[in-house]
Amino acid sequence: MFLIMIALVTGTAAGGEESSPVVSAGKLERISNFHSRFVDARNIDVWLPDGYDRAKRYRVLYMHDGQALFSGQRSVSHQSWRVADTVATLIQQSKLDDIIVVGIWNNGNYRFSEYFPQKVLQYLPKAARTAFVDNVLSGRPRADQYLRFIVEELKPAIDRKFATRPGRDDTVIMGSSMGAIISLYAITEYPHVFGAAGCLSTHWLGGFDNNARVPLATFGYLRDRIPDPSTHRIYMDHGTLGLDAYYAVPQQFFDLMMRDRGYTDLNYASRIFPGADHDEAAWAERLDIPLVFLMGPR
Repeated sequence: MFLIMIALVTGTAAGGEESSPVVSAGKLERISNFHSRFVDARNIDVWLPDGYDRAKRYRVLYMHDGQALFSGQRSVSHQSWRVADTVATLIQQSKLDDIIVVGIWNNGNYRFSEYFPQKVLQYLPKAARTAFVDNVLSGRPRADQYLRFIVEELKPAIDRKFATRPGRDDTVIMGSSMGAIISLYAITEYPHVFGAAGCLSTHWLGGFDNNARVPLATFGYLRDRIPDPSTHRIYMDHGTLGLDAYYAVPQQFFDLMMRDRGYTDLNYASRIFPGADHDEAAWAERLDIPLVFLMGPR
């Protein structure tokens, strides 16, 4: 059971280097082994829409778990988010302007360490914090370094190489499970960089047991740090099967926090998908909803 839960939360399997996936729409460019001062090198997959033109400027969506976005080869479920198909269809239907998608590969065994909001740890009791770092975060947290990698190294490189709109209002970050919680952390820590965050099946639990201590610590951190609703937009959701079955209670509490902070239906969405599980197939099935909410034509 423990291994099954690891697979469900990580969403990707380890493996060697392979060629870039073939996409049915747009063009995929791989930046292999992107070097960083803050984290281990990793691949970056950049999806460009059909008709990409450097004379234009494009909004950018940064997504975690890049291995599973365009191909199911490295996914535990052997399925992908089908990002290229969904984004291209939405563009064709005029529900989405042309955008660039940046898929950031995760770091395998250090995924939890890089994705768990580091400053949340100070809100855990000392004994629980020590055990969590040792048993879940592979000995030390790495989320602050991971976000510095994205903000200080990756984003500037993407803005130099591609025809982006680099401002906050045109920069969105998204992920699922632990990728969702790090997306929420990113928009909280760097509200001047990210104008919107998509959080699918947010893994409020932190680890593998259904608990209150980690969600409470997370809410303690978030209480005074939720970004300004006049300048930011956040999407959240969860299903009802698998790990998603444990998210309803903490999600309801966070929804109340967001309303107290001043968020409305115009800039905050929290959706429930009955019968949806915790896997790439479920996220792919509903990806169009957060994309339109966060990046639809203004």
